[in-house]
Amino acid sequence: MNATIIENKLEAEMELETNEEQSPKIEISWIIVAILGFNHVAAIYGLYLVFTSAKIATTLFAIFLYQFTMLGTTAGVHRLWAHRTYKAKWPLQVLLMIMFSTSYQFSVLTWSRDHRVHHKFTDTNADPYSSKRGFLFSHMGWVFLKKHPDVAKKGKEIDVSDLYNNPLVRFQHEHKTAVLMLCCYVLPTLIPMYFWNETLANSFYVAVALRWTFTAHLVGLVNSVAHMFGNKPYDKNLTAVENMSAAILTSGEGWHNYHHAFPWDYSASELGNHWTNNTTRFIDFFARIGWAYDLKTVSPDLVRKRTLRTGDGSHPVWGWNDKDLTEEDRLGATILSPQSGTKIFK
Repeated sequence: MNATIIENKLEAEMELETNEEQSPKIEISWIIVAILGFNHVAAIYGLYLVFTSAKIATTLFAIFLYQFTMLGTTAGVHRLWAHRTYKAKWPLQVLLMIMFSTSYQFSVLTWSRDHRVHHKFTDTNADPYSSKRGFLFSHMGWVFLKKHPDVAKKGKEIDVSDLYNNPLVRFQHEHKTAVLMLCCYVLPTLIPMYFWNETLANSFYVAVALRWTFTAHLVGLVNSVAHMFGNKPYDKNLTAVENMSAAILTSGEGWHNYHHAFPWDYSASELGNHWTNNTTRFIDFFARIGWAYDLKTVSPDLVRKRTLRTGDGSHPVWGWNDKDLTEEDRLGATILSPQSGTKIFK
């Protein structure tokens, strides 16, 4: 199937996911509600099995899959395919495709397109998971609802030709149901049963239901918590914030104010190869063995200038009270007086 046909199908799918009216009418997809509702109930039962009958190996396998799935999302569909912050050779692309597919978060094409729309039209009606519509909506509620018409309208303006032209990405999109079912449900259920004689129930409810639900909520933190609770050292005009808890739980995606200020940085954080950013460590490892290359980053000078110009003053180095700031730095940083609305110098 060629790229033009794929593009037409993707646009048709986006249209089906939206309302025909231009008003933000709420229309719930009850099928998705039923599926995710079952997953959550199954996850609770899986947690019960962890403490009653599941083998330790099965619990450890579920924990491994959580990291496996998370890195497929962060290093794969997010930093590689959505933002093109680095390039990957085919072996790494195949690995990341499998890792991402264990999350059952749509296809790479769909996820990347929506994420590019999110960055270009953040917290507008065109944002698929706008935090302006509330915590529950941005966290997971957007999955239950048909998309606002602006999502489809603005989504057509986003260039995703690089994804259409990637044979691996096209293959996964064309066969997404089979690939996602195999990677997310079938193999994680069969592996514990085959390798350490786990029961079907323990394998499914722990390694699939519990692991998937837990991981899905952690991914949701980036859209909700990391857009609501934290500071904005790089750009106070953005809704995205820095949140360490989200960063720890999502392998480095919680340094979100930086990421929205500099979305082309492969590390998605000024901290680089930090203990909270396992995704960067993952990419760095594959860069050392030659599977990842052309890693994009941001110069410290550009970070400093942006922080002084638009930050909220909370940066640990370039904040307002840093003793190393020169007078030139201070004169270059302007803020608005809340009383007069005029610019004053800190």
